[in-house]
Amino acid sequence: MWFIQPEKNYAPEMPWGRTDESECMSWQVRVRDYNTAGANALFIVVFCIYMIFFYSLLFFASDYYSNWLAVATCIGFFVSTFALMGMTHQTSIIVYRLTDKGYEKISWKPQIDAVKPVMKWTAIVSGVAVFVASLYDPSFLLGLVGPAGFGLMALLMGNSKGYQELVRNAQHETYDWDEVEEIAYWGKRRLVGLKMSYESDEGDPYSIYQKLYFKRDNMADCLSFIRQKASSVEYVERKLNVYESFAT
Repeated sequence: MWFIQPEKNYAPEMPWGRTDESECMSWQVRVRDYNTAGANALFIVVFCIYMIFFYSLLFFASDYYSNWLAVATCIGFFVSTFALMGMTHQTSIIVYRLTDKGYEKISWKPQIDAVKPVMKWTAIVSGVAVFVASLYDPSFLLGLVGPAGFGLMALLMGNSKGYQELVRNAQHETYDWDEVEEIAYWGKRRLVGLKMSYESDEGDPYSIYQKLYFKRDNMADCLSFIRQKASSVEYVERKLNVYESFAT
């Protein structure tokens, strides 16, 4: 499933760009790299709507139609819930490599690798179930439209390179320590924001925080290293507003 991913050390195989600089430390994390409060609220709202809809359908199925439809309704509820969590609880794998001059960050979303086989097997299993049910009631053949749709979506996802790249959202970023203007640490999410300034396309200056997530066991060492490399800038501890590509 999308939330079950194998543990693997990706750092050695990453296409690092600063290979001429000696590595001081590296690590990888799996995080929900966005505003989790908003995503959780969306999940609760849509889940409640799902509950009302599927409960009503289950009541109708069990009282007025057949047990087969009741079973299909329960399966549909769990599949829909997992699909919803796949949208609101996506994680990113982020790999960091720190040197004396700066750091690199490579990130991507691995969910697409898990979604395709899940959709394929969901289509196969549900298709077989509907076919067996149709032996008792031919009207269930209409239910094959759903599994066929899952199968078609899985096929399109498996063959669309552009769609896979869009969903994977792979990014490779590199920064220097002398670009840092402030270090902000948010302990609740084990997150450091490095404030940097840029210019918009119109030439207007703006500042954002580049994000570094820590693991629990390397948090103190990494934070100490970063503060040492950017020792001339202000250090603050506060909550950060997290977005997908930056923080404020």
